[in-house]
Parts: sequence; C-alpha cells; structure tokens
Amino acid sequence: MQTIIEKLTEHAQLIYRKSIDADDIIAKLQSSGKGKFQAIFPEDSGFTATGRFFKPYVEELAQDIANLSQLDTEQQKQALPSVVKKIELLLTTLNQFQFSVKD
Repeated sequence: MQTIIEKLTEHAQLIYRKSIDADDIIAKLQSSGKGKFQAIFPEDSGFTATGRFFKPYVEELAQDIANLSQLDTEQQKQALPSVVKKIELLLTTLNQFQFSVKD
C-alpha cells in the first residue's frame, strides 16, 4: 500500500503544479470580468471543499492522501476509491481547462 500512496503523492504534486498555473489564469479572467462561476466542482463531486480556484480542492486531496498513511489496511482500501476519483476529476478538469484557454 505504501507504493500506492507514493504514486498518489506524485499525482498530487503534478496536480498542484498545474493548479498554480490554472489559478493564475482564473484570477486574470475574473479581474477582466470573465470567469463568473462560484465553484470549480458541483457539490456532489466528492469534494467537501468549494471555491472558484483549484487550491482548496488540491489542499483537500493532499490532506486525504496524507490521512491514508494513518489508516489501517482495511480503512485504506475503503478510502482509496474516493482519493482516486478526486485525482481523476482534478486532472481531467485541469487538462480541459488548459486546453480551453490555449491561445
């Protein structure tokens, strides 16, 4: 399970780097009167965080991954699908966002 947690951490680091760029673009869009949304993900997405930037979602993911190592094996197996879903949602959304704002 430690190997899986390490891989999840690598994905989270990639997401973090992409989210910094995306949040900068969102801030620029919003300062020019565009990007008038209240949250990146809907309430039923699996995230408890909410926000107009990726940062709160990335922080929640990082905390979830950190919490995995504190759980016993059975609890890890139960928590893993939620963490993987969050990674998938973040990566997919970040990639779509980057594609949509390309010049």
